[in-house]
Amino acid sequence: MIETNRHPGLFGHLFLSAGAMKAGTTWLYSVLAQHPQLHFSLEKEIHYFYHVYVNDRQLCDARRLANAQDRYLQRYDPEKTNPDRIRHNLHWVANYLSRPVDDLWYRNLFTRPRGELYNCDFSNLYAHLPSEAWEHILGNCTQLRVIYTMRHPVKRLWSHVKFHLQVTDKLDLLERWSPDDLKAFMRKPFMWENAEYGLILRRMKQALPEGALMPLFYEDMRSDPRATLARIEDFLGLDHHAYPEELISRKVNQSAVIPMPEYFPDLVAGDIERIITEVEAEGITVPESWRADLRREGQAA
Repeated sequence: MIETNRHPGLFGHLFLSAGAMKAGTTWLYSVLAQHPQLHFSLEKEIHYFYHVYVNDRQLCDARRLANAQDRYLQRYDPEKTNPDRIRHNLHWVANYLSRPVDDLWYRNLFTRPRGELYNCDFSNLYAHLPSEAWEHILGNCTQLRVIYTMRHPVKRLWSHVKFHLQVTDKLDLLERWSPDDLKAFMRKPFMWENAEYGLILRRMKQALPEGALMPLFYEDMRSDPRATLARIEDFLGLDHHAYPEELISRKVNQSAVIPMPEYFPDLVAGDIERIITEVEAEGITVPESWRADLRREGQAA
């Protein structure tokens, strides 16, 4: 593990999203990146704190070089490209590829050219940080705000399964897998740990002070996106921004359109009620649709 120290104020005002996989964080990022008081680095998911506390290969030299080549060092047409944009990208890439990868490295990824109020970092992997990671982050901020997004447990799991197989070019497995095969895959730690909402909430609440954490639901984002965005802005103390409708209604990062098998909810039925109970034990009321679906599944059984 990388040695870390406390440097109060090093990260300034920091806004982190630690949402569950396939629970709307990419949509949130695409919209909130337009807010003039929020500053995002070029890399949406930096994963720095996961690198420090969970897997120190996450930001190894080879991975950062691959990211830089794939995303930021692409060829450009000198007759059409804005040189200021190229300079900005090259300056950021130089910081991204620098060493050592430590707290100062992380801070230097945020240039805040317009004097925005918050530096912002959205990473689904932050849901897996231990409590001591959150204590460290808090000790290096002038102000820390964290959102954690959740989605109907069964629907999120199915979307996560499809998405992972899609990005690894293995969607055809769904046509061949038996229910036991699908269950075994879904229970792999890298998949299942994203479903343990209660455990994740307890870890964050153990370290974060009152008012620093805001739980959010995917269902609220879908049913009333503008109200959800206003709640986030209020949580951060930002001005309300007039987001264009085409941005609000845009669908991003979609999984393949494959119907959920009828047997799929039965594969996790024993866990879903426990997960919901654990979330509500933290003083959070889940959407009624979660409970309604649970009741319908119970009646069908």
